[in-house]
Amino acid sequence: MKLDRRIQNIDDLRRAAQKRVPRVAFDFMAGGAEDFVTLDNNRTVFERIRFRPHTLVDVSNRSTKTTIFGKSFDMPFGVAPTGAAGLYCHRGETAIARAAKAAGIPFVLSTSSFEPMEDVARDAGGTLWFQLYMSKDRAAAERLVLRARDAGYEALVMTTDIPVPANREYNERNAFSVPFKLNLSNMIDGIRHPDWLVNVLFRTLWHSGVPRYRNLDTEVGGKIIAKSRSESRAHRDCLTWDDVRWLRKLWPHKLLVKGILRPDDALAAREAGADGIFVSNHGGRQLDGAVSPIEVLPQIRAAVGPAFTVMADSGFRRGSDIVKALALGADMVFVGRAPLFGVAAAGAPGAARAIEILGSEVRRVLALLGCTCIEDLSPDYLYCEALPELQRLAIAAHSGRIELLKTKQA
Repeated sequence: MKLDRRIQNIDDLRRAAQKRVPRVAFDFMAGGAEDFVTLDNNRTVFERIRFRPHTLVDVSNRSTKTTIFGKSFDMPFGVAPTGAAGLYCHRGETAIARAAKAAGIPFVLSTSSFEPMEDVARDAGGTLWFQLYMSKDRAAAERLVLRARDAGYEALVMTTDIPVPANREYNERNAFSVPFKLNLSNMIDGIRHPDWLVNVLFRTLWHSGVPRYRNLDTEVGGKIIAKSRSESRAHRDCLTWDDVRWLRKLWPHKLLVKGILRPDDALAAREAGADGIFVSNHGGRQLDGAVSPIEVLPQIRAAVGPAFTVMADSGFRRGSDIVKALALGADMVFVGRAPLFGVAAAGAPGAARAIEILGSEVRRVLALLGCTCIEDLSPDYLYCEALPELQRLAIAAHSGRIELLKTKQA
């Protein structure tokens, strides 16, 4: 698929994706919950944090390399789990995973992928993590977890901010559902997007049947059946930290808890055996009115201390956004919609372009800041007049991280 050379940033990819795919698909990808208050705040909060660059610093040999769990990555960001990537590109999950591998960054596959986890692992490779939507049905959860282990996934990311389905009213208006169903409205819209109709929907139907969440398929009597979405959501509203402890005993590799927005929950995750957390509001797609990860990141870093691994996602569209989060205490940032916009705009080349754009922006911002490497980023590079408490907490947390680094070097 040809990539428009005029595409220079993630918003360009977003506009290109909106032109290429039907409204029902684009709204599902780009929308938030209810009135989009959280979705919009995830972006505007970055405008309240500005940079204080050093000048006349030799940045000719600057590095964007980052180490997480003892493994080195070429960039300080990875690809967050996004469901239904196959709705925007045939084998969309594999396309994005391959782009992540080529860029030397981790990729997190969603439970709600249109491809089985085994196929993505076999055909994409790279550093693969698996994101788990867990129900109270532990037998079903165990099957998923053991499949991820056997397929070679290196970390398990349990998403916790989905006790009940979010109120995404555009999905109801558009009659969006998975398995994907055609009705008169989206059939007409599909005809208006012939490239998507032929190269995504028809191709998927030909190769693998009706688009659905294939990690939820279950084998019964040697025959694969598709579980319903309601089954996969069963009793999520009664999950507790005991379920994290259960996962910790079952899963032999790194375990992360996603959906943390409070310091006490971050501490509870650590106490339950997690190796790290994702500070996340689900990209503004769950609770409308929730705080942005950026607003609470310094508090959470201060609470868990410098040694605990803290990731952040939700709302990142620029390399400058990524750098701000790293300076405020994140060990790594994960981006979801950016590569999804890319794959929707231009397939595999679009996914690669999204990652390339963000990587080049991070490198440029480091140079303009007068910073030579990711580990040297600190709140000292930021100015947060509108968020003084955030600035104070970030500085205190960073001091602890510097002391930890000195201890390790000694």
